[in-house]
Amino acid sequence: MTTEPTEIRSPGPPYDDLASRFDSAEFEVSHGQVVVRVPREDLVGFVDAAKVAGFRMFIDLCGVDYLDRDPRFEVVVNLLSLEPPRRIRILVGVPGDDPTAPSITGVFPGADFYERETFDLFGIEFEGHPDLTRILLPDDWVGFPLRKDAPIGSVPVQFKGSNKVS
Repeated sequence: MTTEPTEIRSPGPPYDDLASRFDSAEFEVSHGQVVVRVPREDLVGFVDAAKVAGFRMFIDLCGVDYLDRDPRFEVVVNLLSLEPPRRIRILVGVPGDDPTAPSITGVFPGADFYERETFDLFGIEFEGHPDLTRILLPDDWVGFPLRKDAPIGSVPVQFKGSNKVS
């Protein structure tokens, strides 16, 4: 059973206020969750407005590589409101020839490590990030392993105590 996203004209409160403030935002419902697509340049303003509208809890930020789609990448931000309980998923397209997006660490400091992880694995740079450095891979690592055009290979793993014979 597949649920296709459904475009909505009036998402209801508090989404209506966000929709009225951001004309370029496109709202839809996917799997029972409100999803909004915003342009890169509106990301920080939209996230800030969502926080003011009650989505005060930052849940997650990640990247997606669509390789054969334009824009190639997408940054996904998930926010939560506890009173009343509701979620919003924010999608931002990021072109492959300019893999940059504004940092939301000024609104949600907890996004710091998620942006670093997305940079480390996808190569999406977050402008304005306080310390955009690798977080999972060694500093001398070349490339971004979660990009769909990354070479397939492996890194030999030496397990602790593997040379012991019992």
